[in-house]
Amino acid sequence: MISNKAFKIFEMAINDYHIKDDVNQPMKNPFDKESLEYLLYKKNWIDTVQWHYEDLIRDPKISPNNALSLKRKIDSSNQDRTDTVEYIDSFYYSKFKNVEINKNASINTESPAWAIDRLSILALKIFHMKEESERSSGSKEHRNSCKKKLLILMEQKNDLSEAIDQLLQDMKNGLKYMKVYKQMKMYNDESLNPVLYQNNI
Repeated sequence: MISNKAFKIFEMAINDYHIKDDVNQPMKNPFDKESLEYLLYKKNWIDTVQWHYEDLIRDPKISPNNALSLKRKIDSSNQDRTDTVEYIDSFYYSKFKNVEINKNASINTESPAWAIDRLSILALKIFHMKEESERSSGSKEHRNSCKKKLLILMEQKNDLSEAIDQLLQDMKNGLKYMKVYKQMKMYNDESLNPVLYQNNI
């Protein structure tokens, strides 16, 4: 099942990142660049780095200059994340393009890649909640609270994994179909964001 495979790759990326635990370290993706596995690893690596960007920018003592620099990095990371999700969706669109669509088939509320995106974020939540549930400097109440939250996250992981696998099976059988919509984000586009294009006049 793809969800199990994807989650293992996400865990690999998270563990690889935390060897150095440095947002500036380069990604060392072990998979072939043309493979789905490469995209899955890259997707979670982006998410993992951004997770730590989000931690850093919440430092109440951060300087305005450092905060602005981090904000720019988060914006760039969000764009990379969106692009990678679209590449994963393109993979599945190509994979199922020759499937005969059932006349009663329906389109899903979200594409396979955006569901996989949520699984990637969930892998990060599970990793860090487990850390907190075992943190010796945390109170007993804190650790117990985190253990309860971890159980809920694991239940979410199981439910989401099942839903992803079912969606892909339905697409394989022609019961669901997909379209690839580009996100068409406007705030990074110099021709669409008025703050940017007015400065170029």
